[in-house]
Amino acid sequence: MSSDLATPYLEGPEFEGMEEGVLEAIEAIRPALQSDGGDIVFNGIDEDFVVHVTLVGACGTCPVSTMTLKAGVERIIMDRVPGITEVVADNNE
Repeated sequence: MSSDLATPYLEGPEFEGMEEGVLEAIEAIRPALQSDGGDIVFNGIDEDFVVHVTLVGACGTCPVSTMTLKAGVERIIMDRVPGITEVVADNNE
């Protein structure tokens, strides 16, 4: 797997509803992350319906960020947006 290749994200009107749902879920999650000095950036949804995000600020360097991502962010997004299969963090570091 090469990290040099950009992940192709879904585009088009048929995916707008899904993207809108993900963005709404992220807005619900954001205050909790910000209260700990972090934040989350939505990057896109790929062809396998995996949501790609970047955890930034304190969340980007936190040793328990994987647990935050899987037990918090992923659970909430998958509960709110049918069809999403996973949430992964894209690390730009």
